[in-house]
This record gives sequence, C-alpha cells and structure tokens, in this order.
Amino acid sequence: MRNLWTRRPEPRVLAALLAAAAGLWAFIALSEEVGEGELHTLDRAILLAMRNPADPSDPLGPRWFEEFMRDLTGLGGHGVLGLVLLAVCSYLLLAGLRRTAASVLASSLSGMLLSWLLKGLFDRPRPDLVPHGAYVLSPSFPSGHAMLSALVYLTLAALVARQLPHRRLRLHVVCVAVVLTLLVGISRVYLGVHWPSDVLAGWAVGAAWALAWWGIAQALRPPPGHPSQEQ
Repeated sequence: MRNLWTRRPEPRVLAALLAAAAGLWAFIALSEEVGEGELHTLDRAILLAMRNPADPSDPLGPRWFEEFMRDLTGLGGHGVLGLVLLAVCSYLLLAGLRRTAASVLASSLSGMLLSWLLKGLFDRPRPDLVPHGAYVLSPSFPSGHAMLSALVYLTLAALVARQLPHRRLRLHVVCVAVVLTLLVGISRVYLGVHWPSDVLAGWAVGAAWALAWWGIAQALRPPPGHPSQEQ
C-alpha cells in the first residue's frame, strides 16, 4: 500500500489550498491599505450610507429591521458559535468520528486564537461616527464575527456536503453557509460596530483558514479501505 504522505494530491485539495492562499493575500492587502489609511473615506461613506442622512444615529429601515440585524449579528457571536460547535463535535464523537471532531474543534479554536491575536496586533479603534448598535469589547480589525462565522459555517458546510449524494444538495448547503456569513458581516456594519474593511478582512482570513484546514485534512485523510479510515 502506498504511503499516505506520498499520495498524489487531489485537484480539489490543491484548489482549496490555492483559494486559501488567495484569501490570505487579500487579507494582507487589506491590512496594508488600512494601515496607510487609504480605505477610510470609502469605509466612512459605506457606513453612513446605512444611516438616516438627517440623523446618523438612526439606522435605515424600521425598528423591526434593526432588531432583525441584531439577531443576525448574534449568529456570529462566540456564544452561538460555541454552542454550535459543542453540538456538532459531541455528535461526531458519539458517532465514532473522533478524527473529524478533532479537526473541526482544532480549526475553530485556532481560528478564535488567531482572531484575538490579529485584533491585538492591529489594534484598530471601532467606528466613532455613530452610536454602536451592539456591545463591543475588542479592537475593530479584523471583524471577529465575520471571520469566525466564515470559519465555522464554511467548515460545517464542507462537513455536511461531503455526506450528500447530489451536487445540487451540496451546493445548497455551501450557499446557505456563505449567505449566513455575508449577513453576519453586513449586520456588523449596519450596527455601526465595524468598518466595512474590517468585515472584508474577517471574511478573507476566516475563509482562508477554513479552506486551509479542510485542504490539509483531506490531504492527510487515509485512503478508502485503510484501517484508520473513519466510516
């Protein structure tokens, strides 16, 4: 039997790793632009476009829509994502998929640590143009909600999609994860707690982290029939 480490990489694994590299490049480019202040004018214009021109403290739309955006932003919070991960990983462990559970948990926890380190490194202040529509504790860049929602939801979508027999079902699952990630990020700008560039950077690095972990996990996955292959 050929050694696991000498197997030829699958095209989809290479594609995932290349996409992860592209996401990392996008994050680095955004961080350089933010550091030079090049995006401040655009950030300001987009953030204020979501506000009543006569009263910047008032987000566009009726009150129920503002509450809806708060609900959406909660989907990217540490508490909600932590509960989702607890439910998924406990299920995987009960199903005997210990390696998969460890991979999901490792990618998510390492992503949370990375988010915390990046925020401390850049230490960008939160927007001060409008009152914040949600309570915030950490620096602004990159958006932790955008990053972690991309990481967790895309990772879980890949996990679910792998078990589905039809391409349209796999595509549906991935699209739902992408839409959820986009809505969480947009809600952060709408509530005035992040600049748009914070959210773009969070999406880029979160997706890159998810793709990198998925690609590595697939590359190291034992071939069918191997004694260590999970069923």
